[in-house]
Formats: sequence, C-alpha cells, structure tokens
Amino acid sequence: MATSKPAIVKNEERPRAVSMVTETWENFTHFLSDVRSETKKVVAPSRKEVQATTSVVIVTVLLFGVFFFVVDRICAFGLDRLLKNLTNAH
Repeated sequence: MATSKPAIVKNEERPRAVSMVTETWENFTHFLSDVRSETKKVVAPSRKEVQATTSVVIVTVLLFGVFFFVVDRICAFGLDRLLKNLTNAH
C-alpha cells in the first residue's frame, strides 16, 4: 500500500511561494472579517444631529469668512499706505 501525502502540509514543508500565498489569503480574509464587524458598528446620524452639525459648520464658515475678510482689509490698507509712503519719499 502506497503512502499518500496529507491534504494539509505544515508550513515548514510547504514551498515558500505557497506559504506566502496562503498567508496573504489568510490576512485578506481576516481583514474582510474585521471590515464586516466594524461596519456593523456604524450608526447613521439622526436628522436632528445632521441639522445641528450643519448649522455649526455654516456658522463657523461665516465667522472665519468675516475674520479673514477683516484681516485682508487691514493688510491691504497697511500695504497701500506703505507703498504710497515709499513712492512719495522719492
């Protein structure tokens, strides 16, 4: 009676390429399992939460817009005065 090879070979006995492919496949399936479990934890925000965060974003954008407008006007005024003083000095 001839001896047959076992269906599953230990890592030490596998060729290196087969071990790399097997390890890559195991890592990939583990990754997909992790993705599935993390996806189950995701909760969609309620309409009230979306409205609240949207209003915060709009107010923040407006405040920053006003702030940068004022800073730009101050810098433009200062640069204009500086250039006028430099051209009148000659």
